[in-house]
Amino acid sequence: QVQLVESGGDLVQPGGSLRLSCAASKLTFSMYTMYWYRQAPGKERELVAGISAGGSANYADSVKGRFTMSRDNVKKTVYLQMNSLKPEDTAVYYCNARWDTNNYWGQGTQVTVSS
Repeated sequence: QVQLVESGGDLVQPGGSLRLSCAASKLTFSMYTMYWYRQAPGKERELVAGISAGGSANYADSVKGRFTMSRDNVKKTVYLQMNSLKPEDTAVYYCNARWDTNNYWGQGTQVTVSS
């Protein structure tokens, strides 16, 4: 079965950086548009960034200029480089893969930004 496994979440101080990874298995990765979402306690899940099969990325206004999403189709992995982290970036970050009617989610990784 398809698996998306996120990693890289951690506790980091404001202004710090983290790189999240999402490794996919058992899907034709290069065909999928990939997304990062996040959900903070008591809030709805929100879209953070997305990257097309062709490698074009888009970002939520709240993270633009601080986060960079990339993909490696050979490794079947997407990344989210997060710089200049703020306390409001604290959330569980989820990887999402979509193509045609297929829609898969990972289990999430916790990012906490606190001093």
